[in-house]
Amino acid sequence: MAEKVPHWHSYLQVIQSRECQRVQHFQKAENILFIVLERVKTMDPRFIVDYSRNLEALEFSLSAAEDEVTMEVPLWVNADVLLMQACTDEQSDSEKVTHRNYQMPGPCSLGVPKQETNLENWTKEDVFSAVDGADFRGHIVPGKVLHLLKELIVAAIVHCKHQNLIKPGELSAERLKEDGMQLPLLVSSDWKMICFNIVPVMRRKQDALNNWQERGFPQGSLSKVTQEADFIPASYYHWRYSTNRSILKLVQIVSTLKGYRLDSLSLLDQINHENWREKGKEKGLTFQHLKMLLLWATHFFPSSEDWLSLEGSVYRLLVILLCCLVTKNLPHFLYPEQNLFKGDGLDLSALYPKVESFALSPERFLKFNFAQGEGKKFHQKDNGLRALLHLPAENRDYWDTAFFDMLLNKFQIHQVKDKQRISAMSSILSKAKKMVHNQS
Repeated sequence: MAEKVPHWHSYLQVIQSRECQRVQHFQKAENILFIVLERVKTMDPRFIVDYSRNLEALEFSLSAAEDEVTMEVPLWVNADVLLMQACTDEQSDSEKVTHRNYQMPGPCSLGVPKQETNLENWTKEDVFSAVDGADFRGHIVPGKVLHLLKELIVAAIVHCKHQNLIKPGELSAERLKEDGMQLPLLVSSDWKMICFNIVPVMRRKQDALNNWQERGFPQGSLSKVTQEADFIPASYYHWRYSTNRSILKLVQIVSTLKGYRLDSLSLLDQINHENWREKGKEKGLTFQHLKMLLLWATHFFPSSEDWLSLEGSVYRLLVILLCCLVTKNLPHFLYPEQNLFKGDGLDLSALYPKVESFALSPERFLKFNFAQGEGKKFHQKDNGLRALLHLPAENRDYWDTAFFDMLLNKFQIHQVKDKQRISAMSSILSKAKKMVHNQS
């Protein structure tokens, strides 16, 4: 495998050579948007400008997609006193995801209690719908909040242009006409237009996931990132729980750990955009999927020696991805009972041979396709790999380090010297061979 190393690092160097410039472009576009949002806050102080944008800048620098980013606009409200009511009439049982003693909320309404007197700004008609309930006066309606925020943004843009705070061509509100649960604004970065998807967010305190095993992460990490619950619009009347910020915070924590962890994420995302995604089609493996793989890999491979080489680091994400594609299940890192592949419309069967081809012959793909030519051919080999990869669907005990160590060994990537891990790998290999033999 030694001859492959230059391919890996030269490919990564091309990605990294653009990172600094891309962050600068992002920050320039972000500064333009801040001017607009500051005006929005001046007109209506219920909307806050969140200047702590390091999470979004980190994601933008890592992702191969260069034209889209989410911009959350927090609401100035004591959301802890609001009454959360699950909308059971529209919520199926599959939307209720329980992790040990914690349930991931599905779509819900956020009601204003009758006895609460400090929420008068949120009982105005422009954001509120009165309902005669036993304990509440009515609901804060996300559809109304979105509509109000859109009107404020348009008015702010007009004001900023009249005051010459924004130059011609720096910002376009054309896509605000689209119907959706976010407000897309196109902002110039001097290089290209970046689409900021603006989303109002309601933040509530919650019990942290203290009992989730923090293997691979600094002690207290999961408790720290899950102390607040973010709720964003799901439909006109309902909010939904979002883990986006918690996941990004975990990725930021991973960035402080030694090794090629984030580099492996960037490299795989570039490979995904170059080779795995269908040209001209929106559906495909996303950066959100790959971030979840990185977190699982950090959990399953906690030792720093797992991340000493770029090639080995990438394969630690790859073996988990291959397993998820075969079992058609990518568990959410914080709520493992939630399958992130469900409802995405992904053709996992078509995606698998592409990922397997890369895993078997990475040097064929570690080059940039600057010109549009014929796509690479993907060959799927009957090497018994799929039978092994399907085992976690049969027995959840395989969803662990020893199983993935076994897969790394199959790709001749396993270089760990820990005797306990080697012993566990040998044990699960014997168990896996028996199970596969019995099924054949």
